[in-house]
Amino acid sequence: MATKKKPARKRPQRPQRRLPESLRLRSVAASFTVNDLPKSIAWYRDVLGFTLGERWEEAGRLRGIQLKAGGCDIMLNQDDFAKGRDRRKGEGCRERGSPVHDSSAIAARVRATCRQIVRGPSETPWSVRAFSLTDPDGFKIPVIQK
Repeated sequence: MATKKKPARKRPQRPQRRLPESLRLRSVAASFTVNDLPKSIAWYRDVLGFTLGERWEEAGRLRGIQLKAGGCDIMLNQDDFAKGRDRRKGEGCRERGSPVHDSSAIAARVRATCRQIVRGPSETPWSVRAFSLTDPDGFKIPVIQK
């Protein structure tokens, strides 16, 4: 008995891309230069819950590390202090996180571990739950849950 072949389905026409094309990325990651790499690794791992990824060593010394949370990465690099030990970090820089889980539970863990919450958690005027914290080097991290 012969089987009937289904007609090929037409693909919808893709709109023509504008030229020049806009930037299209597969991912983006923040990279922070920190004063004390082991301390920062511990903070991102133990306080926020990042997992460890690739490690970068130079002459047997840890120089940097990739930290992962879902599909997001943060790279931490040890400052070589070539620009001075008193160089301020985190000025004018904010890295926003949008968690999958309850942001209030994350805020409670942060508050219990290190008390570095700057604001919140609270409901914002634009109807999202948010809190803001600062890492050991002064990098500001707003956490926003839609």
